[in-house]
Amino acid sequence: MLTPFLGKVGFEKVSELQARVANEIKTTFASQYTQEVSLEKALTLESLMVYAKQATGEKYLINPSL
Repeated sequence: MLTPFLGKVGFEKVSELQARVANEIKTTFASQYTQEVSLEKALTLESLMVYAKQATGEKYLINPSL
């Protein structure tokens, strides 16, 4: 849906939207995570059961470098 929209609004509007995202990256577009987990831990059965709940307001950041 985004690509056709961006094609319709034109270059000037796309530039405005990009600037807005850049300016608000730490406020409006910021993400909060419940927990940061390693890739290994993310693939355990226990973790998969937690994700399966799909609870509102609970996001997990999978960080392969942990």
